[in-house]
Amino acid sequence: MTFKQKIKSHYQNLLSEKISELRFMISDLAQDAQNDAKGSAGDKHETALSMMHLEQEKLNQKLAEIIGQKNSVDKIDAEAIHAKVALGSLVQTNEMLFYISAALPKIQLENKTIIAVSPKSPLGSQLMGKSLGDEVVINNNRFQIKSIE
Repeated sequence: MTFKQKIKSHYQNLLSEKISELRFMISDLAQDAQNDAKGSAGDKHETALSMMHLEQEKLNQKLAEIIGQKNSVDKIDAEAIHAKVALGSLVQTNEMLFYISAALPKIQLENKTIIAVSPKSPLGSQLMGKSLGDEVVINNNRFQIKSIE
């Protein structure tokens, strides 16, 4: 398995775990709301039920966002080697190692720190289409592309 394949796999596992965790929380909340609905009545009860529904909506939005991120990562061909920065590229700059995929938490793998950036993010959009030796500047930070995989 190549380093890029390991990165993709790591992010897929991370996102799958997060999806399972959110689905469990949503299910748990739905169960609580159902049990609570059988219980008491009154203003306090209605407020608690409303709060549970709001929380459930927030969790559902977060779940949809993470499923979208996982779909983006799943589409990446981890075996492709790119001449220019594209979705799925692993970009080594003078400062950091970027994985063009989705906005995800940075990870440590084989003693390297990898930062996953979305191609739609300010940095990602500037990197897209760039070649070896090109530079981008974000927040007064200059990143020169040393390698693209």
